[in-house]
Amino acid sequence: MAKQLSGSRPKRKIRPKPEPKPSSDSGSLQGWNAIAKFLGQTPAVAQRWHESGMPVENRGRRVSAAPEELTRWVGTDAGKSKPVHIAREQENLLADLKEGLAYVRRRGKDDNK
Repeated sequence: MAKQLSGSRPKRKIRPKPEPKPSSDSGSLQGWNAIAKFLGQTPAVAQRWHESGMPVENRGRRVSAAPEELTRWVGTDAGKSKPVHIAREQENLLADLKEGLAYVRRRGKDDNK
Protein backbone atom coordinates (compact mmCIF):
# COMPACT_ATOMS: atom_id res chain seq x y z
CA MET A 1 0.00 0.00 0.00
CA ALA A 2 1.35 3.41 -0.96
CA LYS A 3 1.93 5.92 1.76
CA GLN A 4 -0.07 9.17 1.48
CA LEU A 5 1.64 12.47 2.02
CA SER A 6 0.13 14.52 4.80
CA GLY A 7 -2.40 17.08 3.61
CA SER A 8 -3.09 15.38 0.29
CA ARG A 9 -6.39 13.72 -0.43
CA PRO A 10 -7.27 11.03 -2.91
CA LYS A 11 -8.90 12.48 -6.02
CA ARG A 12 -12.66 12.00 -6.35
CA LYS A 13 -14.21 11.23 -9.67
CA ILE A 14 -16.90 13.75 -10.56
CA ARG A 15 -19.74 12.30 -12.56
CA PRO A 16 -21.72 14.54 -14.90
CA LYS A 17 -25.40 14.90 -14.07
CA PRO A 18 -27.65 12.91 -16.39
CA GLU A 19 -29.77 14.89 -18.83
CA PRO A 20 -33.46 15.09 -17.89
CA LYS A 21 -35.50 12.97 -20.28
CA PRO A 22 -39.16 12.56 -21.01
CA SER A 23 -40.55 9.36 -19.56
CA SER A 24 -40.41 6.73 -22.28
CA ASP A 25 -43.61 5.01 -21.24
CA SER A 26 -46.04 7.94 -21.13
CA GLY A 27 -44.28 10.68 -23.12
CA SER A 28 -44.61 13.09 -20.21
CA LEU A 29 -41.81 15.19 -18.76
CA GLN A 30 -40.68 13.98 -15.34
CA GLY A 31 -39.32 16.48 -12.80
CA TRP A 32 -38.74 20.22 -12.73
CA ASN A 33 -35.45 19.95 -14.65
CA ALA A 34 -37.08 18.18 -17.62
CA ILE A 35 -40.04 20.58 -17.63
CA ALA A 36 -37.73 23.61 -17.44
CA LYS A 37 -35.48 22.32 -20.22
CA PHE A 38 -38.52 21.77 -22.46
CA LEU A 39 -39.65 25.36 -21.81
CA GLY A 40 -36.15 26.79 -22.20
CA GLN A 41 -36.27 28.19 -18.67
CA THR A 42 -34.74 27.47 -15.27
CA PRO A 43 -36.45 25.10 -12.80
CA ALA A 44 -37.23 28.10 -10.56
CA VAL A 45 -39.11 29.81 -13.41
CA ALA A 46 -41.01 26.60 -14.19
CA GLN A 47 -42.05 26.32 -10.54
CA ARG A 48 -43.17 29.96 -10.49
CA TRP A 49 -45.21 29.42 -13.68
CA HIS A 50 -46.80 26.37 -12.04
CA GLU A 51 -47.92 28.59 -9.15
CA SER A 52 -49.62 30.88 -11.68
CA GLY A 53 -51.50 28.02 -13.35
CA MET A 54 -49.16 26.05 -15.60
CA PRO A 55 -50.54 22.48 -15.92
CA VAL A 56 -48.24 20.24 -13.88
CA GLU A 57 -49.32 17.07 -12.11
CA ASN A 58 -48.07 16.65 -8.54
CA ARG A 59 -47.47 13.09 -7.36
CA GLY A 60 -46.22 13.53 -3.83
CA ARG A 61 -42.67 14.79 -4.20
CA ARG A 62 -42.59 14.17 -7.94
CA VAL A 63 -44.02 16.29 -10.72
CA SER A 64 -44.79 15.59 -14.36
CA ALA A 65 -46.29 17.43 -17.31
CA ALA A 66 -47.42 16.64 -20.84
CA PRO A 67 -45.46 18.55 -23.51
CA GLU A 68 -48.66 19.24 -25.50
CA GLU A 69 -50.37 20.79 -22.45
CA LEU A 70 -47.34 22.97 -21.71
CA THR A 71 -47.19 24.18 -25.31
CA ARG A 72 -50.91 25.00 -25.24
CA TRP A 73 -50.59 26.80 -21.87
CA VAL A 74 -47.62 28.91 -22.97
CA GLY A 75 -49.57 30.18 -25.99
CA THR A 76 -52.87 30.86 -24.27
CA ASP A 77 -51.43 32.28 -21.05
CA ALA A 78 -49.82 35.14 -22.92
CA GLY A 79 -53.20 36.08 -24.42
CA LYS A 80 -52.29 34.99 -27.90
CA SER A 81 -55.02 33.83 -30.24
CA LYS A 82 -52.67 31.28 -31.83
CA PRO A 83 -50.77 29.00 -29.41
CA VAL A 84 -47.00 29.28 -29.26
CA HIS A 85 -45.15 26.28 -30.64
CA ILE A 86 -42.13 25.04 -28.70
CA ALA A 87 -39.72 23.56 -31.23
CA ARG A 88 -37.88 20.29 -30.76
CA GLU A 89 -34.59 19.30 -32.37
CA GLN A 90 -36.07 16.97 -34.98
CA GLU A 91 -38.56 19.55 -36.33
CA ASN A 92 -38.34 21.65 -39.46
CA LEU A 93 -37.88 25.17 -38.11
CA LEU A 94 -38.00 26.76 -41.56
CA ALA A 95 -41.53 25.42 -42.10
CA ASP A 96 -42.54 26.73 -38.66
CA LEU A 97 -41.10 30.16 -39.48
CA LYS A 98 -42.98 30.29 -42.80
CA GLU A 99 -46.21 29.32 -41.04
CA GLY A 100 -45.68 32.03 -38.43
CA LEU A 101 -44.98 34.69 -41.06
CA ALA A 102 -48.08 33.68 -43.02
CA TYR A 103 -50.15 34.00 -39.84
CA VAL A 104 -48.81 37.50 -39.16
CA ARG A 105 -49.44 38.60 -42.76
CA ARG A 106 -53.03 37.30 -42.68
CA ARG A 107 -53.63 39.04 -39.38
CA GLY A 108 -52.19 42.30 -40.72
CA LYS A 109 -54.55 42.21 -43.71
CA ASP A 110 -57.50 41.63 -41.37
CA ASP A 111 -56.49 44.64 -39.24
CA ASN A 112 -56.33 46.93 -42.31
CA LYS A 113 -59.93 46.23 -43.34
